Amino acid sequence: MALSILPSDDDRFRLHPVAPRLAPIFGFALLTASCALASFAFACATPFAAFAVVAAAMLRLRPALLVVTGAWLVNQTIGFGALHYPADASTIAWGFVIGAAALLATAASSTVLGLLPQGRTPLALAITLVVAYGIYELALLAATPFLGGEGAFTAAIVTRIGLTSAVWLAGLVAICEIVRLANPFGRKGAMAA
Repeated sequence: MALSILPSDDDRFRLHPVAPRLAPIFGFALLTASCALASFAFACATPFAAFAVVAAAMLRLRPALLVVTGAWLVNQTIGFGALHYPADASTIAWGFVIGAAALLATAASSTVLGLLPQGRTPLALAITLVVAYGIYELALLAATPFLGGEGAFTAAIVTRIGLTSAVWLAGLVAICEIVRLANPFGRKGAMAA
């Protein structure tokens, strides 16, 4: 057995609910289903920062970005198709800004998780959520001079959405842990979250 001082590239992933080859499909299914539920429940307050952290904790950057993009597409499809968002230029532009902010939060999550030491996964995920949520909200705020909506950035609203994201992150991590423990896809020796 070889001894290695350096962690393997796969050690940076904090969530291992399924075998690595199934992780992109599982991540896509988990986040698109969660996004559909959140989109109907919260409409414009979908917890994309939590989705970004979960995707980055399970996947390499490129697949994580693709999974979050899929969740964003579900959100937009539900918004415009089922919730009848107005199809005007401002609403469509905000949709793209939300998508860009979610992707920035995903990239930031991947970077933070790569920099944090292994172990203490709940703390690492909490730190990553704070960074991801900050990036997400700053990206949205940066669009307000062009698209309006400054009123949505009160301390109460930002705090409520941040707490909602924290609850969603806890729930998504719990689902990942339940799947890992149930072992429905034959994952042997998966690491705990």
